[in-house]
Amino acid sequence: MDPPNIGVALRKLVYFVAVTLDGFIAAPDGSFDFFSLEPDVAPYLVAEWPQTLPTFTHAQLGVASPAAGRFDTVLMGRVTYEPGLKLGYTSPYDHLKQYVFSRSLTPAEYPGVEIVSGDPTAFVRRLKAQPGRDIWLCGGGQLAGQLLDDVDELVLKLNPVVVGSGIPLVDRGFDPHRFALTSTRPFDSGVVVLRYTRHAGGPG
Repeated sequence: MDPPNIGVALRKLVYFVAVTLDGFIAAPDGSFDFFSLEPDVAPYLVAEWPQTLPTFTHAQLGVASPAAGRFDTVLMGRVTYEPGLKLGYTSPYDHLKQYVFSRSLTPAEYPGVEIVSGDPTAFVRRLKAQPGRDIWLCGGGQLAGQLLDDVDELVLKLNPVVVGSGIPLVDRGFDPHRFALTSTRPFDSGVVVLRYTRHAGGPG
């Protein structure tokens, strides 16, 4: 792949995900249906983050087609991808370029997405250097752990629920990364959207 042009800013990797108060993004089996789309949060997502809503929900939620926004690409781990498969959706974010990181899925069986079996870090760094809009990392914990050094922003939909166990926000060894809070958006339902950017001091 071609190197980036000098003076052109790299695309940002944004980890946008729902999370519990105790730091989990899914149940142990990868399901996340315990995160409800609260009535007071839905209009905010439609207005501010429509591309993070699955394509099959757009008509119901009143999302314009194609959905506008800062992203043109979404990254998923296999466990994050599988709940949609169980519902029959092989291309859950059809309005974006979809990459699923897996060593077990057969590419020919999932034509709506591109299966990536190689090193996620090297792949994403090449992707960030290519022309395009920002890149959405929607899960899961292991993939986020591998890509944490390259995450530029965190957008956390903090839900007022404690689950006790499950898939963590980031699954990796102890390795502190500092982020700076840039905005908060509380809702009457108890959900709070927290936005962070990588701390100027670097990964640590």
